Amino acid sequence: MTLLVTGGAGFIGSHFVLDWLACHHETVVNVDALSYAGNRMNLAALADDPRHVFVHGRIGDGALLERLLEEHKPRAVLNFAAESHVDRSIAGPAVFVDTNVAGTFTLLEAVRGYWQGLAEPEKTAFRYLQVSTDEVYGSLGPLEAAFTETTPFAPNSPYAASKAAGDHLARAWHHSYGLPVLTTHCSNNYGPFQFPEKLIPLMIERALEGAPLPVYGDGLQVRDWLYVGDHCAALRRVLAEGKPGDTYNIGGNAERTNLEVVNRLCAILDEARPRADGRSYSAQVAFVADRPGHDRRYAINATKLAAELGWVPDERFDSGLKRTVAWYLSHRAWVDAVKSGSYRDWVARQYEARA
Repeated sequence: MTLLVTGGAGFIGSHFVLDWLACHHETVVNVDALSYAGNRMNLAALADDPRHVFVHGRIGDGALLERLLEEHKPRAVLNFAAESHVDRSIAGPAVFVDTNVAGTFTLLEAVRGYWQGLAEPEKTAFRYLQVSTDEVYGSLGPLEAAFTETTPFAPNSPYAASKAAGDHLARAWHHSYGLPVLTTHCSNNYGPFQFPEKLIPLMIERALEGAPLPVYGDGLQVRDWLYVGDHCAALRRVLAEGKPGDTYNIGGNAERTNLEVVNRLCAILDEARPRADGRSYSAQVAFVADRPGHDRRYAINATKLAAELGWVPDERFDSGLKRTVAWYLSHRAWVDAVKSGSYRDWVARQYEARA
């Protein structure tokens, strides 16, 4: 038995691959383009594991996908491959459309051709899982009810729009061709291996460097935070028991403002790695000009997943945050390897120019 995972060297994808192989004996064929956020170091623990087959390639390469599907005959395909950073999508949307829209189309077509050629019972048992984001739903007001699976799409960034387009394609391939599609929408993930352009690892690294901690606008934008291990557990449950054609929201029940998250990180670092001058890292907080079209609030209602499939998150936000900080403090070689010159240039353009 085999799974084909796309984007499995990225943050969430690599966690899923590691967690899956810790729980199952199936082979995982892992296709990743190794863009700036894809990292083979995330998968170092699998270097000698014959169950992990890594393939350097893009989901836009239809010939490669068709060959891998025919060769390995997976029972399921999980699509994690995506450009995922809102700020980068505003600066350069073309690559987001190429990967998240055109790439998803190419993947769906390759999977459809493979699935239609399967004999029973493999055809009925096959699944395609589209891993997506709550950002496709748009922005909520402070008192509005959380996103449900029936909330209309209203994406506000090029990233969110490209993910919404890919999700629409997956839905259409289910309804038009019968492809057994499962779709998930998750809230903000955090945890080890996250590329330090996202809020939590960015703030950890800036704090340790003694640099300003750039907080957009007033810092009161609200996100629901989901520990990446909980996300992977939910995906395993959806893959095993989800109903084809259905969508499942995955949330962490941990709404926090960005400023709350930054201040809590500072408090954890104050205890774990005190500044030499004895001051709190919170002294480094610096409010910068807000990004264009910044969504004010996301919130996930995950009661469908709890009621139908019995999943709820295990990790509390504070304990998950402490685990995350501890990981970044103890894995400096990984951090130093990803903080290349191009990364530093991006941070300078994106934040220091806004100060």
